[in-house]
Amino acid sequence: MSQGDPVSWYLIAQGWRVVDAAGNEIGKVEEVVGDSAEDIFNGLAVSTGLLDRPRYVPSERVEEITEGEITLSMTADELEQMAEFQEPAASLEIEGDKAGVADRVAGVFIEPESEPQPLTLWQRLMNRVFRR
Repeated sequence: MSQGDPVSWYLIAQGWRVVDAAGNEIGKVEEVVGDSAEDIFNGLAVSTGLLDRPRYVPSERVEEITEGEITLSMTADELEQMAEFQEPAASLEIEGDKAGVADRVAGVFIEPESEPQPLTLWQRLMNRVFRR
């Protein structure tokens, strides 16, 4: 497979280059967000620097995925304006539009540790040191 051949989102790995439409590197993949069982690609956590918190890039802003590189439909400045990536909670479940009243009320009383949490500085450093 050559560098320019498109690949599936399943192959995206931490550390892949993230570039703008002109091919300028604007970050690195920190984490892939999706559900492989349902083949749903939600987006990426993109790191722009060692001490910067990763930014969340929704899948709609991903133009192309090739081996080792992700092309986005945004500039570096637009990436910096994106929301900070929040680590998905382990017990987070998606409820349908028809969730019962009891389920919706119970959602108000979720324990804080089950809520998405931002990556700490230590977690970001460890992720970079022990990249796959």
